[in-house]
Amino acid sequence: MVAEEDAAATAELLAGRGLQVVQPPEDWLFKVYVDDAMVDVLFRAGGDPVSRERLEHVDQIEVGSVRMPVLTATELMVDKLNALEEHAADFGAVVPVARAVREQVDWAVVAKRTADNPFAAALLFLLERLEVQPERPEGGAS
Repeated sequence: MVAEEDAAATAELLAGRGLQVVQPPEDWLFKVYVDDAMVDVLFRAGGDPVSRERLEHVDQIEVGSVRMPVLTATELMVDKLNALEEHAADFGAVVPVARAVREQVDWAVVAKRTADNPFAAALLFLLERLEVQPERPEGGAS
């Protein structure tokens, strides 16, 4: 991910360093080819622009002996739930992810930041029933 305001400059910098940068029809990412690997570089997630501030709030995790910034579990779930919509409502793809990170997620934050998405609300209800996330108190955000 890169901040939306930095996307064009980032793509230009990568291309200037000899990497193949491709702009697909989607208006929320660009693709970079590194040898035979394709990397998606997102500058919008769930329809919302990625901000520099958001990128400051990441976890530093060691991946394959390299420390790198990684979205927090809460941010990951917010993105996954906000991406749900009428033509892309595959709960089966999101439930295993939610189970894997459930103890690391601030579910109240997820509920608040996805409150406008009825598909997210439905999945949060399902996750409650499956005991993946704790029950919300009566009158809590749905």
